[in-house]
Amino acid sequence: MPDPRARRGVRHPWTALLAAAAAAVLSGAASMAAIGEWVADAPQHVLALLGFRREPLTGLIRPPHVTTIRLVLAALDGDALDQAVGRFLKERQTPATGRLVIAVDGKTLRGSRTKARPVIALIAAMTHGGHVLAQRQIDGKSNEIPAFAPLLDGIDLTGAVITADALHTQHEHAAYLHERRAHYLAVVKRNHPGLHETVRRLPWSDIRLDHYERGRAHHRDEIRRLKTAAFAHIEYPHARQALQIVRWRRDVATGKLTIERIYLVTSLPPGAATGSELAAWIRGHWRIENQLHHVRDRTFHEDASRIRTQQLPRVMAGLRNLAIGVHRQDGHTNIAAALRHTSRDHQRPLTALGLT
Repeated sequence: MPDPRARRGVRHPWTALLAAAAAAVLSGAASMAAIGEWVADAPQHVLALLGFRREPLTGLIRPPHVTTIRLVLAALDGDALDQAVGRFLKERQTPATGRLVIAVDGKTLRGSRTKARPVIALIAAMTHGGHVLAQRQIDGKSNEIPAFAPLLDGIDLTGAVITADALHTQHEHAAYLHERRAHYLAVVKRNHPGLHETVRRLPWSDIRLDHYERGRAHHRDEIRRLKTAAFAHIEYPHARQALQIVRWRRDVATGKLTIERIYLVTSLPPGAATGSELAAWIRGHWRIENQLHHVRDRTFHEDASRIRTQQLPRVMAGLRNLAIGVHRQDGHTNIAAALRHTSRDHQRPLTALGLT
């Protein structure tokens, strides 16, 4: 991480300031004021572990003022921070068995809008296990589509499966993933009318069932059925199979029944994944919404945040990704409870970050 400050007048080590901000967010700090309060309350031994220097005459460590922390983080390189967070979480993760599955989705920081700048939008790549590998800011005059390839450029995609919503069902994305030796599960909707009609008209009633699942959640009974069809050629780059998902949902209270059909194409060849795996990956894509974006909004109050200065909205989003990823890797499923637990002892976030 490059130090954004000029060399003259530097009092606190750059790494100590960044580590302190990260530790505070791991303890639940959702604002710059909360980060400053956490640092001000930190005992001397914690400040020493963070890397702050003692004064030569008194031997005491004076914590930085919240204004110092704010100015430093506001000047931070957001790309460098997101890359560092992704590398840290990847190195910290216990090696997983099976295929790497990555969800890609975007999110706006609603409170970041100013008179001179539109709302900041970010796109993230998260493993279906719950930690962010990469994040990138979207050009204010564009959308998620041009940011897709740059987002994934720094990740080893060999053999991985990429899931995304229908916005990213783009020929260029499919060609890019094939070049990177990765696979895709692409949702097909009516924004691709020719492809959608081709897949929809396949003889699904004659195709055997590959996966069946029944359950109850959110006061609804639900049945999911998955079928796959292999083909020699279709008008989408490197596609090898088409998929149909039929979902029956019945509201327990009202008895109302809804039936939904979803179509996808994938570059995975027949036999590369079971029907159960395909169903789990398709459903697991929404973990990026439930386990990342929802947590940042509800637990860290990201959408209500009025942090707008320079790079601060994006930097805070990156630090929240770090906190969520660390707590999930440590086995916590309830991030709010993990934050409360960590906040009760100043040394706990340092232990989680490997600083003790």
